[in-house]
Amino acid sequence: MSKAAKAFEAGKFLGGVYLQRAQILYSARVRGDLFSRLIYPGDRTDPYEIYEQMRAIGPMLPTRLGNYTTTSYPISHEVLRSRNFGVTPVDGEDIAHNDLLDLSLLQLNPPDHTRLRRLAAPAFTPRRMDGYRVLVESAISRLLDSAANEGEFDVMAGYAAPLPITVMTNLLGLPNDSEKFRRIGSTIARALDGVWSLKQARTLAGADAELREVFDELLVRRAVEPGDDLVSALVAEQGDKITAAELGPLVRLLLIAGFETTVNAIGSGMRWLLNDRDQWELLVKEPERAPAVAEEVLRFEPPVQQAVRVALTETEVAGFPIRKNQWIIPVLAAANRDPEVYPEPNRFDITRESPAEHLAFSGGIHYCLGSPLARMELAMALRALAERFPDLRPAGPVEMRPGTTLRGPLRVPVKIN
Repeated sequence: MSKAAKAFEAGKFLGGVYLQRAQILYSARVRGDLFSRLIYPGDRTDPYEIYEQMRAIGPMLPTRLGNYTTTSYPISHEVLRSRNFGVTPVDGEDIAHNDLLDLSLLQLNPPDHTRLRRLAAPAFTPRRMDGYRVLVESAISRLLDSAANEGEFDVMAGYAAPLPITVMTNLLGLPNDSEKFRRIGSTIARALDGVWSLKQARTLAGADAELREVFDELLVRRAVEPGDDLVSALVAEQGDKITAAELGPLVRLLLIAGFETTVNAIGSGMRWLLNDRDQWELLVKEPERAPAVAEEVLRFEPPVQQAVRVALTETEVAGFPIRKNQWIIPVLAAANRDPEVYPEPNRFDITRESPAEHLAFSGGIHYCLGSPLARMELAMALRALAERFPDLRPAGPVEMRPGTTLRGPLRVPVKIN
């Protein structure tokens, strides 16, 4: 069977699985279920309005799908850290899981999660960060030199996307094809909210097949020609520590997760900084504030807006009985604006002294492995723009990407003078 035919058949399977889920969500949405409104196409305007409606009902909101969502910071923090919850049911079929969208670490409970995470962790040590800093500085300089020649540019296409893609392809030993990986990443990211048509399912299947082919070729090459990259290190561990079946999904996840979140964070940061001239000018005047600015961006508009956890045993959360295999969706973006934790939570304030660490990188054993790299890239990217182009201004309206699970701009047009 040809690759195109395989992608077509995979798309039909995936479409059937997700269209079944779409019918359930549509029915719940018609009956007023707020969580279904978050992810149903056509309702995706400003999710923060829905978050506040959910918060007004209570800290634990039952859905018509039989699960719970929570907008509470303390409850989200507890669920993310509790060993009573995992990311995959102990038993029973999960219709959201399939071979096409194998998200590796994101779909594994211990001990497999622990084993694979330990193999990837050395790529994100403080020693490695020093080497990445040089790479980030070089990429920033090149991209901003190009932008300076244009006068007007789209922050997303010309800066926010190619910067982290350059870093992650270097880390993994891939060719730096920014346009291709951005297209594939956007297709996969959009599917995290669901697949709503056979056309989308086939596009997703094609993107996944394309990404698999890239990594299959790289894995074969690195088996005989190892380099100084993470894929080579993981190939060397193949055997008892990681199987061939686990290796492909892990490296694909590291690529997509490693740049999709940072792309959105850089775009959101520039969106909100340029929306408030005083805050932009403060960063221009005091560029050393950039790490703190990055933290406020991640709190105020986290690129990953929600997480999903399932009870591994009967338990209780905030007085609510939770049965085994029941799902709870901590809405990270809402928790990051919990008024019980953050004063004036709906105000973007780069001078904020936060009383608690935001949940943009999740929590517990699934805390984002690449968070040190993402923080460094975001802070360096925002600082460089403020230092290089202090008079930067919007050149048109910001266009947001469709989707709620991963949130960020599609276009942020700016002019340098």
